[in-house]
Amino acid sequence: MSSTQEPQARPRILSGIQPTSDTIHLGNYLGAVRQWAQLQEDFEPFFFIANQHAITVEHDAKLLRERTYRAAAQLVAAGVDPERSAIFVQSHVPEHAQLGWIMECITGFGEARRMTQFKDKSAKIGEGSVSVGLLTYPMLMAADILLYRPQYVPVGEDQRQHLELTRDLAQRFNHRFKKTFRLPEAYIPKATAKIMDLQDPTSKMSKSASSPAGLIDVLDDPKVTAKKIRSAVTDSGSEVRFDEAEKPGIANLLRIYSALSGTEIEALEKQYAGKGYGDFKKDLADVVVEFVTPFRDRTLALLDDRAELDRILAAGAEKARAVAARTLVDVYDRVGFVAPVRSADQ
Repeated sequence: MSSTQEPQARPRILSGIQPTSDTIHLGNYLGAVRQWAQLQEDFEPFFFIANQHAITVEHDAKLLRERTYRAAAQLVAAGVDPERSAIFVQSHVPEHAQLGWIMECITGFGEARRMTQFKDKSAKIGEGSVSVGLLTYPMLMAADILLYRPQYVPVGEDQRQHLELTRDLAQRFNHRFKKTFRLPEAYIPKATAKIMDLQDPTSKMSKSASSPAGLIDVLDDPKVTAKKIRSAVTDSGSEVRFDEAEKPGIANLLRIYSALSGTEIEALEKQYAGKGYGDFKKDLADVVVEFVTPFRDRTLALLDDRAELDRILAAGAEKARAVAARTLVDVYDRVGFVAPVRSADQ
């Protein structure tokens, strides 16, 4: 049977996270990472640390290495099980870069220049100042996905354009050469909590846009986190009620409370009927601390055991390469590359 039609017991799913900060924030966790752990039940998951994408802008090498470990440790702390999921570092699987080059060669220059991130950054600092990597990284992202022939890719709104490019390139390759790639579909979780800035609840919680006081970093000291919750912006009045238009601050805090406690927002509204914001925020601070404390402890324990993290990442890369290498053999054959002849002792 051709590897193009290899049977998949469970639908394959793939996603990646860039190691661009020391810690994920609560919005990252509730909007994406928590779902990754849940996806292990029904899918064959591949989750990678996108360290090659992280060097499209100037970076500190020592910091990148540390943040790569931190990203991996946080995935495990969040419940991503290395026995059920392939957790690996992008640069540990050379097939990503190898397929990336093929994808670049079937992408038009104008097509690449129209990608949102390149347009936005080159408009800010000038096209002459951005790296070629920033222009071509959507092709590497397409390769990241297509290597594993996944059925689904979890994406947020900001990544939809990249998934569309990936599908376009897969179709183009299949048409120009031979059917090789599955067209991946967007996976939209049924319900994810959209977490807003604690100080500006009309804006999404974000490393790049939020002030330190508006951001809940899950590896912060729990006492700092509790203080941020107690200092979060609220709205006029004192009624704990979900109303995004009139009470965006309280609505955001109710979303966080519900997402972490598993209690429906309507039940929380009843629970705090007749009580003020102070009681509500104090209890929410306790709920958040109850979540971040063990998460932080698990992450720091893993970071203290680099040998175990290296073992997890090596095992994940081995799983990933078992799939990626088969795909690349097909791709190289179909574009006309001469297959290497191995000596008898290899």
